[in-house]
Amino acid sequence: MPPSMFSGSLSAPSVNVTIDTGNPFLNQTVDGFLKIGTVAATRAVAEDTFTAIKRGKLSQECLEHALKRMCKEGAYWGSVAGVYVGMEYGVGRIRGSRDWKNAMIGGALTGALVSAVGNNNKDRIVTDALTGGAIAAASVFLNNLT
Repeated sequence: MPPSMFSGSLSAPSVNVTIDTGNPFLNQTVDGFLKIGTVAATRAVAEDTFTAIKRGKLSQECLEHALKRMCKEGAYWGSVAGVYVGMEYGVGRIRGSRDWKNAMIGGALTGALVSAVGNNNKDRIVTDALTGGAIAAASVFLNNLT
């Protein structure tokens, strides 16, 4: 197995971090986890900061709650993003093409998996799979417009 590598750059307004695990599938999955997990953690901190300012108090309990929520939200949404990116990449490798169908299938599989983990009934799992596939396909179509 080749050695792992980490590199990064910072330029406004984007941050690019590359982690080379030696496996393209893992590279894509980790990249999705880190990017979306960071966004979710930042969102949680912003919401908790607003709530603390609105209440007019900042305590150690408030900070601990914010830190726990930041970690929880970052890990959850990062995991969902990692699963989606991994599914899309895997479907692309299996199908041998890179198109909107990979996103749709990856989104549907991710929606179903996340819903099933949440102990939802069969109808809800199917609905979440359809929603995930539709959102992923729409995202690709919108990205291709520009």
